[in-house]
Amino acid sequence: MRLTPERVADEYEWVRGRADVVVPVVNEVRAGLGDLFETDVDDVTADAYREEVAVVFADGDRAVNVAALVALLRDLDVAHDYPGFVVDEILGRELAGTIAGTQPLRLLGEATFHYADVSVHADEEGEARSASGERAGDAREVAGADDLDAALAAGFQTRLPGWDWQDGESPFAVTDEP
Repeated sequence: MRLTPERVADEYEWVRGRADVVVPVVNEVRAGLGDLFETDVDDVTADAYREEVAVVFADGDRAVNVAALVALLRDLDVAHDYPGFVVDEILGRELAGTIAGTQPLRLLGEATFHYADVSVHADEEGEARSASGERAGDAREVAGADDLDAALAAGFQTRLPGWDWQDGESPFAVTDEP
């Protein structure tokens, strides 16, 4: 694989164009986590997703890494799938964390990837489907396809506002001001 600014731009367009696939998974994950943590979490719109994709790819250092991970997962396949199970999990977790940002969001993105990954699976026809059975992706027959959708959902849902604990400044910030 060769990464160029043009290839990064192509991957940006591909990720941006997946709003119809990723946003429903984001909202399903948020609803499930909200139930688990007994809190309301705002839904994400396709426009908010696309705007945040632009923010991620505007940071060139992050963009080249996101583009590489996306490209790898888009093409990753392993004969008999199971032997490659670990590599697509590693790449998916890393993609989610890279998208999410710095700590603690990075760790939350990585952890959320595993939660999202459980809810997105390829069916017999190779289409990614969410836990509710809704189509979550294009017909693709590569091992990394469902991990890619789960990683995008986990990373962007972590970055985007909507969680109460992210509202306002941290009470643990130390400043020199009286």
